[in-house]
Amino acid sequence: MAATTETLARPLPQVVARDVTRERGGWTSWVTTTDHKKIGIMYLVLTFVFFLLGGTEALMMRLQLSQANNTLLDPQTYNELFTMHGTTMIFLFVVPIMAGFGNYLVPLMIGARDMAFPKLNALSFWLLAAGGVVFYASIFFSPPECGWTCYAPLSSKDYLPSGGVDAWIYLIHLTGLSSLVGAVNFYATIANMRAPGMGWGRLPLFVWTILTYSVLLILALPVIAGAVTMLLTDRHFGTHFFEASAGGSPLLWQHLFWFFGHPEVYIMVLPGFGIISEVLPVFSRKPIFGYKAIAAATVVIAFLGLLVWAHHMFATPSPTFVLIFFMLGSFLIAVPTGVKMFNWIATMWRGTVEFRTALLFAAGFLGTFLIGGITGIFLAVFPVDWQLTDTYFVVAHLHYVLVGGAVFAIFAGIYYWFPKITGRMLSEGLGKVSFWLILIGFHVTFLIQHSLGLDGMPRRIYEYADVGHLELYNLISTIGSFILAAGILVTVVNVVRSVRVGVIAGPDPWKANTLEWFTTSPPPVNNFDVVPRVRSVEPMKDIRRQVERQTGHAAAPAPPAPESALQA
Repeated sequence: MAATTETLARPLPQVVARDVTRERGGWTSWVTTTDHKKIGIMYLVLTFVFFLLGGTEALMMRLQLSQANNTLLDPQTYNELFTMHGTTMIFLFVVPIMAGFGNYLVPLMIGARDMAFPKLNALSFWLLAAGGVVFYASIFFSPPECGWTCYAPLSSKDYLPSGGVDAWIYLIHLTGLSSLVGAVNFYATIANMRAPGMGWGRLPLFVWTILTYSVLLILALPVIAGAVTMLLTDRHFGTHFFEASAGGSPLLWQHLFWFFGHPEVYIMVLPGFGIISEVLPVFSRKPIFGYKAIAAATVVIAFLGLLVWAHHMFATPSPTFVLIFFMLGSFLIAVPTGVKMFNWIATMWRGTVEFRTALLFAAGFLGTFLIGGITGIFLAVFPVDWQLTDTYFVVAHLHYVLVGGAVFAIFAGIYYWFPKITGRMLSEGLGKVSFWLILIGFHVTFLIQHSLGLDGMPRRIYEYADVGHLELYNLISTIGSFILAAGILVTVVNVVRSVRVGVIAGPDPWKANTLEWFTTSPPPVNNFDVVPRVRSVEPMKDIRRQVERQTGHAAAPAPPAPESALQA
């Protein structure tokens, strides 16, 4: 219900942060919960565990490639690690961790008590967990070695008779069903449970991206579900959808997979765009520049992303006019993406910038994702793609887009919302060490891989000859990967330490803009005792101004943590 004038006139609550690990019940309360906040925390923790597993697999591959003609790993083990790494990062980390942020934050940001369907929300998490368990259980009998795309017919039973591919198929089904259930829930929640006064033109930009993310999932997931079902029947029930010798089409798999796979790129990065759109204005002390343009660009990117799947298939035998269509469509996506980049830069321009860790990761996102976008334009020119396809140039581009567009944003979100989730501050000192290690390590690892690709090194190989500078470039890349891993480890230490001994945050340590900061840190079970009426895209600023007008002094959200805490 709308807040009364007296309610708005009261100073914002100065509630001492509660220790969430002690106040909540035992482990059974987590297993049986339907509270969106607990489910969001479980999403974040589980997906970060998978992130660490996938990163460990990547380090093992980089060790193998650090020297020419290395024998550390045999080819089968390398292929298994490659498949586990790619599948884990995409299906068990980037996509579901965005659902974790969405689960925790969307109801708080729109002034809702919970998600529209709390039990379905819990089901979506447990389906994700089941998918991860099924997939990683395959290491005890036969891990998949078909790559994260599992191209047919190379993934047919004739080529890979073991059960690893079946485990991969079940992972896609379980995580896909998890994401589909969650997407329907997000859509219903955002469409029907917004606070009074929060029209579509006042929706937080992060919520806009979660809404778009949900629509893309609803449209794309049935396609990949159909594709992997066809692959399963090819493997076990005598069909031949993808076997050319029996009248099937290997290209059918690629069309089905990439019709899902290209929107999947934006499913992964659009919520990251939303995180950046929340972090930058808070630490620039300016309103977001061009709110409507950013919201519109989000929708346009999603629409165009559904139309250009075949730019992943330029090396296939396709008519030239088809290649031209998908090339021009790929170019068009640069326009709304460029709008967002300019708006983010304009938000910081002449702002009172506070260089907190969350802002550093957001700034790192801007530069890193820009490089990924530029190399994407190169690859969208199909004659250029013919030369660079299946080389390490594509590997570098993929990681610049996904790490730049998603992982940097995820870390910005962790440092920004950790005080709200736990009631405690992360150490800024450790956070800045983590940022610089991650930024330097990432660029040392992947920037040089563009040169590897231009020198002709194919991707998805476990060994290579000592030709030219390939060994030197690979050694540099491997060193960078361990610097990157050290930066991630620093953040893990920071989180574990701060949960117990971090400085108390208060309800609004950043003096932020959106409704999640109106309640206590961490929020109560019901989220809000009173939901304020929303009058603009920055409701917290409106509330502070109203309090100041009626009391003659500034509202009382907690100031930023003292410098001693920041240096802890």
